[in-house]
Amino acid sequence: MTVELSIIPCLSDNYAYLLHDTVSATTTLIDVPEAKPVLDALQAAQYSLDTILLTHHHDDHIAGVAEVVAATGAKVIGAAADRHRLPPLDQAVTPALSFTLGAAEIEVEVIDVPGHTVGHVAYYLPAQGLLFTGDSLMAWGCGRLFEGTPEQMFDSLSRLAALPDEVLVCSGHEYTLSNGRFALSLEPENADLLARMADTQDSRDNGDPTVPSSLGLEKATNPFLRSTSAELRKTLGLDASATNLAVFAAARAAKDRF
Repeated sequence: MTVELSIIPCLSDNYAYLLHDTVSATTTLIDVPEAKPVLDALQAAQYSLDTILLTHHHDDHIAGVAEVVAATGAKVIGAAADRHRLPPLDQAVTPALSFTLGAAEIEVEVIDVPGHTVGHVAYYLPAQGLLFTGDSLMAWGCGRLFEGTPEQMFDSLSRLAALPDEVLVCSGHEYTLSNGRFALSLEPENADLLARMADTQDSRDNGDPTVPSSLGLEKATNPFLRSTSAELRKTLGLDASATNLAVFAAARAAKDRF
């Protein structure tokens, strides 16, 4: 792999990501919660920013775009469906579209992931095994349904879960500890969950991010990807006849109350 991934903490619990191709010196930024940490990271690494990818329109993912563009001249890419509420786009993309990043010719697939918002997209880089999910699939969780429906989010997560287990999920927030506490409230004796919580706590105690996480780990421990779990169904008061969607919806409602 010729790309280097940098995680940039922003605001109180957001992350932006820098993706730098060492061969072409092409650099891409995913989401811009605020400008200063991003510009500081670019300066420290001596990167020249080429492209910004936006996952969705919420301020804590786009507030720094104008300042970063003014400082770097980077091209901005985002969802065509959300063009009316994103910063000015140089390229509007649609789900199922693939495009390449500048001189690096890194292939990027656009995946439709409504639920948290209706215009949310994720970006999948198959050759690099990286998936930038914003607030759709998150480390040990999923985004709150501010605009979409349980059906939309369930379908979105199902699309992402179909990707290879080794894919790294680069999500937009440091919510993993709280997400893990919720998961353990549903399955307090699950050994996989307990092991992940120990690892998560160690990371946070050391001041390290808990992202990215592997998609395989999410499939094994994330309650929003485990609708077939008998124990999860039992805790949620659902039997074997309940649809996977019904299990997801019950888990999401339980997380909202948690």
